[in-house]
Amino acid sequence: MVTTAGSAPTPDTILHLREHGFRVVATDVDPAAPGLYLADRGYLVPPGDSDAFLPRMRALCADEDAAAVVPLVDEELVHVGELAKDGVAVLLPRLDFVTTCLDKYVLMRELEDAGIGVPRTWLASEWPSDAAGSASGGLIVKPRTGRGSRGVVAIDSVRDMAQVVAEGGYAADELIVQERITGPEYTVSVVVWRDGDVQAVVPKEVVLKQGVTRYAVTRRHEEVVRTCRAVQTALRADGPFNVQLCLDGKGRPRVFEINPRFSSTASLTAAAGVDEIAGLLGQAVAGGPRLTDDWREGVAMVRRWTDDFLSESEFTAQGITPAPAGASTLPRRMPSGGQAPAVPVRAR
Repeated sequence: MVTTAGSAPTPDTILHLREHGFRVVATDVDPAAPGLYLADRGYLVPPGDSDAFLPRMRALCADEDAAAVVPLVDEELVHVGELAKDGVAVLLPRLDFVTTCLDKYVLMRELEDAGIGVPRTWLASEWPSDAAGSASGGLIVKPRTGRGSRGVVAIDSVRDMAQVVAEGGYAADELIVQERITGPEYTVSVVVWRDGDVQAVVPKEVVLKQGVTRYAVTRRHEEVVRTCRAVQTALRADGPFNVQLCLDGKGRPRVFEINPRFSSTASLTAAAGVDEIAGLLGQAVAGGPRLTDDWREGVAMVRRWTDDFLSESEFTAQGITPAPAGASTLPRRMPSGGQAPAVPVRAR
């Protein structure tokens, strides 16, 4: 079972797993999620942070005889791990690693205590007055929890911080302030399973990021690899995770976030030679072989829209439709001036 069927990378993940012989059931909150129609079966589920999510997932796993779940969105991670109690393999790190990573302030403290390089980080409510002069590269203000760069603001001057905090819609203790590290950014797949041994580390330099990584290139960087292995040694994920970091002015990695799940660039990791999702899935459900840290440098990812085609009977087999009931995307009548209305008109 693969969740978050509406996320940009998920349809390719679903098709990739089906090509490898897995029967794939997809879930999402949105009937327009394309992955629902490309899986063997697609189901709507409540939001991952709602009380109704886990009972719905538990029932679906039982009905579909699911052997494993691949969760791909942060809101689900804490709840979906409960499915392991039902004998379903959940492809996540251990729960305490998940909860640590989901609170970015707690994560920074734990990494710093372990001697792993991070940007200097404060709660917005605890911003020290003597820190202003030491943030020459600017500051990043972001929520302690969240994903996809939501609520993240870069500021050049500490004078702007009060305005950002006041207008951001978050309490000051729900925001963190980090020094801005301006060197190259990396998103790194760390492939590890329950025995705790790191099977592969694949760094990818981010060329363009717009919420998720749009363009990236695999790069060999020994300090980045060493840092990511140190995360596993210190915090014991014992499951797949994604490290996001930047290089400082001296070329030293500074970890600013960890996603306790597969990266949205797992497809690039696979294209370079380490098929982390299919590989760990095989290990989790069938005792498959370990992956090797053998991959190609210089593989570039270009993320784009694409079209897939299937028969109408396959499209309708899920019993759901991406079109809202009674909605029309065309106006009944053009207004004067020849411009269509900005909001679609609902059919009578």
